[in-house]
Amino acid sequence: MTADSTDPSYWLNWRFLLCAIWVLVGIVIAALLIWRYEGRNKSRNKPNGNEEEAAGCLYKNEPWETCWKWIHPIWLLSYRIVAFSALLALLLADIIIRGGGIFYFYTQWTFTLVTIYFGLGSLLSIHGCLRYCYDVEPERDSNVCTDAEHGSYVPLTLGENEDTTIVTGNLDHYDEPNCRPAASVSGYTLQILFQMCAGSVVLTDSVFWFILYPFFTAKDYRLSFLVVCMHSVNAVFLLGDAVLNSLRFPFFRIAYFALWTCVFVIFQWIIHACVSIRWPYAFLDLSSPYAPLWYLAVGLLLFPCFGIFTLIFRIKQCYLSR
Repeated sequence: MTADSTDPSYWLNWRFLLCAIWVLVGIVIAALLIWRYEGRNKSRNKPNGNEEEAAGCLYKNEPWETCWKWIHPIWLLSYRIVAFSALLALLLADIIIRGGGIFYFYTQWTFTLVTIYFGLGSLLSIHGCLRYCYDVEPERDSNVCTDAEHGSYVPLTLGENEDTTIVTGNLDHYDEPNCRPAASVSGYTLQILFQMCAGSVVLTDSVFWFILYPFFTAKDYRLSFLVVCMHSVNAVFLLGDAVLNSLRFPFFRIAYFALWTCVFVIFQWIIHACVSIRWPYAFLDLSSPYAPLWYLAVGLLLFPCFGIFTLIFRIKQCYLSR
């Protein structure tokens, strides 16, 4: 029988203390990483006098351009619109069938986040494609790079001229021409959302298919079409976007993924402190003597989950740099 989570003794013990320490340490480290590395204007001077890009640097064309010079940005726009429409339809269907209580689960939090990412990505791609068609093409034909102060630029591709973007083996840094303006707040928001989604999707789907699904199979549980989609379609769409987009993937932004997960855990604690109901995931139950180990294990699991997409981006960059 599940312990009464509204009883003070459920919380006033060494198990919750250790779990709270894990969560608090995660929040503090994440906050320090964001404070240390985040910010569009945080750059350093190299010994040779040149300015080194900040770890989270993003340029104005990168949220909507593809990383492949032979793929027009309109294809990324089309992909994002299709992904957003499909994900929104699945999310609405899930809400209609199961009700608003689905947001009790981390899966729906993640699925909603991915849907928001593709929605914002579609808007930025629309804006970028309009600029590409009406502003940039005439300039590109004359090989002119507009000054950053005017807020426009030429989308540069490999091999176009000596000032084009040089893709290096370093995932987080590029040699960029000075004429390229930094991305807007919405562009940085898109990049942060993408990195949060990347880690969250891998965590959600891996926990479901490798931990929860075998347990369901032992009990002859039948998966519905909607449940399968909720734990697969988001990952497929996000992987496709990762292959097409020209966003960067600085590792320090694992901090946002960690904060997102910690917020969900604290959300669950608040609910269970007020109402004694079943935990959405058994490893969150604080009544188990192994709870601190479970919490620590899930916290450490964030690194390989985020690292999978980091590896994907490194492989892509190595291929592009050839």
